[in-house]
Amino acid sequence: MIIPENLKASGLPAFFTNRNEGIEPGGLSHISGIPEEAIYMPIQRHTDLVFVLEEFCCPEVADAVVTARKGVLLGVRVADCLPILVYDRKREIVAAVHAGWRGTAKGILGKTIKVMTDRFSSGVDDILIAFGPSIRGCCYDVNGDVLSAVEAATGDGDYILWRGGKVYIDLVFANRIQALSMGLPDENLWMAGECTYCLPERFFSYRCSKTEKRQGGFIGLKDGNVNR
Repeated sequence: MIIPENLKASGLPAFFTNRNEGIEPGGLSHISGIPEEAIYMPIQRHTDLVFVLEEFCCPEVADAVVTARKGVLLGVRVADCLPILVYDRKREIVAAVHAGWRGTAKGILGKTIKVMTDRFSSGVDDILIAFGPSIRGCCYDVNGDVLSAVEAATGDGDYILWRGGKVYIDLVFANRIQALSMGLPDENLWMAGECTYCLPERFFSYRCSKTEKRQGGFIGLKDGNVNR
């Protein structure tokens, strides 16, 4: 389990799991202190849909979930894609985001931030973001169509790497650029250093082993009494 440095002081249940912890509700409940029945993970389809969870409900199709509701743990499933945790430390809003190359190309993180600023009046200076383990630029070679799509949403930057006649992209660096473009201060951003493809003994990697298993990123607002 990885606890983001910039979220430790908040006291929130905010963490990224590895292949040992996975995404089993019982284990997540034990780690977070939130009951299994209050864990919410959307139906992920590589969209740019941001779902605002107001009342606990059946999973919706979305690749980001935002809530101000206490006693709920939000999560996203990943196995190379980038899990992102977002926290407004002033207004007590949390979000979990799933950003593969498609979500990155569709600006899923920026759209999540916009929901927080527009709907909840979050200020960008108050938003903290943690980027979890994902396939990194050392291993994520892509074709020209993928590069063009991500570049159109992100612009040029250090997330593009050329080696041996191939092009590689780094989803963490691309989403960092997108967060900065929304006005977030760099000091509010934290990045895990691990590459899921490089570390198959620690993380599930679809590109490495075609596994259907997943780890995830999880965040919630604890409440003394879970009221669903």
